Amino acid sequence: MRNLILVGPMGAGKSTIGRLLAKELRLPFKDSDKEIEQRTGADIPWIFDVEGEQGFREREQGVIADLCASDGVVLATGGGAVMREQNRVALKQGGHVVYLHASVEQQVDRTARDRNRPLLRTPNPSKVLAELLAIRDPLYREVASIIIETDERPPRLVVQEILERLDALSSH
Repeated sequence: MRNLILVGPMGAGKSTIGRLLAKELRLPFKDSDKEIEQRTGADIPWIFDVEGEQGFREREQGVIADLCASDGVVLATGGGAVMREQNRVALKQGGHVVYLHASVEQQVDRTARDRNRPLLRTPNPSKVLAELLAIRDPLYREVASIIIETDERPPRLVVQEILERLDALSSH
């Protein structure tokens, strides 16, 4: 089994759905942001404060390259991972990529209380999320072999649909 890689905006459910998928498929679950925090010994907001977004993206690129080179992991990526071409190449080569699509409203609902999101430290998070989605959506679509709508859907249903769609892909 190659890797199963989840991409999509903040609040699309990549970590939650990734954990459930990993359990179903009996594979290890990796989250690129958690991996960066473990390797750095610092949390993401701190990395952003000290090294800026550029420094964070450098670290992210290394982690994504490593994780995509693994075999048989379920990987949840950060929302901005698709911004770098090197990452997009690594993701596409790394396995099946699932784009978890979520509306801006859904993202706002799901990220409202999360202090760990440096890009949302702003008076108007919906505007920021809408702007990020406008830029990133075509890139998520470019790398994805499967696109799934997550709005108003319980994670278990999303997981079921991903497994069915993967099955269909493998039987071709």
